[in-house]
Amino acid sequence: MCSATEGGLSLDGVDVAKEAVIQGVVTRGDAPVGGAYVRLLDGSGEFTAEVPTSATGHFRFFAAPGQWTLRTLAPKADPVDHAVVAATGTVAEVAISL
Repeated sequence: MCSATEGGLSLDGVDVAKEAVIQGVVTRGDAPVGGAYVRLLDGSGEFTAEVPTSATGHFRFFAAPGQWTLRTLAPKADPVDHAVVAATGTVAEVAISL
């Protein structure tokens, strides 16, 4: 597969067979939420990484295989936690609604 779901992030140049990818989109209603922050927390809840969402609400992490929590922080919204499993050779697609 050369790209993510339609309208999602391109996987061109990413060797998915060798990576554990977590990516997705943050929305409020039907609108993407740009400028939100998505944190990657490990299995014990410890902060590992953080990325801002793009103007289209998209984000991506390259993570070690295992259980993770995505914590989304955005203006005028309560934090939202979403459990996800990363595995080498797969792309975990996550849709987060605020």
